[in-house]
Amino acid sequence: MTDGFAEAWSLAEPVKGWMTRDQGLALWNAASRLEKGDLIVEIGSHQGRSTIVLASAARTVGARVIAVDPFVDGRLFGGSPTRQRFEANLKKAGVEDVVELVAEYSTKLRPRWDRPIQLLYIDGKHDYWTYTDDLRWSTNLDDGKEILVHDCFSSIGVTLGTIAKVLFGRRYTYLDRATSMARFRLTPPTTRDRLRVLAQLPWFLRNVGIKILLRLRLAPVARIFGHDSPYDPY
Repeated sequence: MTDGFAEAWSLAEPVKGWMTRDQGLALWNAASRLEKGDLIVEIGSHQGRSTIVLASAARTVGARVIAVDPFVDGRLFGGSPTRQRFEANLKKAGVEDVVELVAEYSTKLRPRWDRPIQLLYIDGKHDYWTYTDDLRWSTNLDDGKEILVHDCFSSIGVTLGTIAKVLFGRRYTYLDRATSMARFRLTPPTTRDRLRVLAQLPWFLRNVGIKILLRLRLAPVARIFGHDSPYDPY
């Protein structure tokens, strides 16, 4: 299933973003499990790092990617220049024909979306309210299909949403994670499944602590906890 991933990653890695190689492989594998005519919805595309991986895998099975990103103006998100880089990066990678961009807020698009999807990737705004609304895209997912969530156990808003909707919910089963990228299946969880979500929380608390240390400029202390980078854990 990993055949072709090395080439896809070589195209995606130069693109600015926070997705790691292992996380990219998780996306590749999930997309490679799809079939001809299937649809992937990606919420939050930034400059296209994850989009390139998804689209590369989608092409091998005859699927397509819907990239949903409003490209909000401002220093943090970049607005129109970021969209231009996104489009240029997809063209350079040769996957623009596999991707349909919808430049809109996912929360505004969701209520009128009526097309079935077979894979959902969430990496949008990381507050509790947006994330839990993005999970509602799963009403368009076929039963048993997968949902991948970036920063699931490193963002307070996303982790709280996961506790509320996965740990205490009835729709999603936690499968595994590639560092902070978690994988779920649209199927009711068992008690054992819920316990496996609980088992991730100490790692989440470590990540929150590291973020606090970095903001206090205490990187040497963060290294004691195994974080040897000036950037937040992803």
